[in-house]
Amino acid sequence: MIWEDECYLLSKRKFRENANIINIFTQKKGKIDGIVYGGTSRKIKNYLQISNKLFVSHTSKSDNRIGYFKTELIKPISPIYFNDKQRTSALISICSLLNILLPDSQPNKKIYDSFEKLINSIDLEYWIFLYIFFEINLIKDLGYDTNLNKHSNEINKDKDFLKIKIDGYIYEIPNYLIQKKIPENFSNILIRKSLYFTRQVMQNKFFIPNNLLFPKSRIILENYFN
Repeated sequence: MIWEDECYLLSKRKFRENANIINIFTQKKGKIDGIVYGGTSRKIKNYLQISNKLFVSHTSKSDNRIGYFKTELIKPISPIYFNDKQRTSALISICSLLNILLPDSQPNKKIYDSFEKLINSIDLEYWIFLYIFFEINLIKDLGYDTNLNKHSNEINKDKDFLKIKIDGYIYEIPNYLIQKKIPENFSNILIRKSLYFTRQVMQNKFFIPNNLLFPKSRIILENYFN
């Protein structure tokens, strides 16, 4: 089986002496893993960085066996932010979440396009709010809608947060998430509570029921806004 596609690198791990097993999120095939021979060489390992955009050629003998990738760099993403700990943490975090939560070999163009839009917007001043909205939409696209908009008439203009009960859990939710708009005033507490809310939902709906380990990179991102 042979195919080619654009993708983003979600994870990699060493395989034997001179190869890597990588997980990628492709435009047409969804999340796929495969072997990159020579992946530990200086030339290839320099661009096999989490979140980088790649072009891959995939070859496998059958759908039931792991395939092999030939890779080319389309666009470096992670190296641009090596000196920006918050953005680097966000890139690693979202790639880790996708790597854990996306089903294998199932195309999801909506999530792919949303992820690519986030990547292309991460230079903006309000990027962290775009990241938070990405997580909200990811939760919905994975099958669980928090239906925050139905609480819009409960918002108290004198308070920045609203306590809401969703499926037996009490969450404290920033008003702007219910209104679905970027807040005018930025604050660490607003960002931290937003990230805490989406983490709680993901843990309650996806991670805990399936005995999955929540990625440390996502918690590290949250801690940057303490």
